[in-house]
Amino acid sequence: MDVYCERVGPGLLAEPLNAVTNASFLLAAWAAWVLAERGGSLSPRVRVLVALAASVGVGSILWHTLATPWALVLDTVPILFFIVWYVWLYTRDVLELRPRSAVASVAVFLAATFVALRYSHVLHGALVYTPGLLVLVVLGGVHAREARPERFTLLAATGVYAAALFFRTIDQEVCPALPIGTHFLWHSLIGLVAYLAMRCLILNFGPEEQPEWSNDGQRIPLG
Repeated sequence: MDVYCERVGPGLLAEPLNAVTNASFLLAAWAAWVLAERGGSLSPRVRVLVALAASVGVGSILWHTLATPWALVLDTVPILFFIVWYVWLYTRDVLELRPRSAVASVAVFLAATFVALRYSHVLHGALVYTPGLLVLVVLGGVHAREARPERFTLLAATGVYAAALFFRTIDQEVCPALPIGTHFLWHSLIGLVAYLAMRCLILNFGPEEQPEWSNDGQRIPLG
């Protein structure tokens, strides 16, 4: 499957830049893990988020090396899961919405994504990724308005996302002038978006509460 400017033939190494730049997701996952660990907020829910971020990078590497239909699934599905889990965590643990409202937020994102999939042929698939951009716009606006920790981080991520989407969209258009294309810039920048989003979430979590123990070995209930 040849859908990017850099690939001009078959082979595992036909898209070296597109493949290598997926390391940005792995770096984002590692940096988020370290941040959460140092802040004492490396909870199971954060571990899942970090693992999903890493899986985005792995799936995209497979897609840009193997370029097969099943690899395309591995490239797209982890992104969807990452955003869904992120929206759930943010609405539940930062905004402290009720489960019903958090589920509704996730449902709105999924509905927008499935509608956008019907127009995956428009602008080289850019519309498929606009629901993710809208998530950042909405959550970033709420986060900044409420002056939470890392007040403008999500809005900064929104700007980076918009730039990344621009470079993804023009990849095929610049082939005559730039044979390597610009898709690799999408990977590099969207990896930064993933880190900024996770950073904002992690720094709005308090340290994980650990049970306290008395001198005689009895557990002291929290709260």
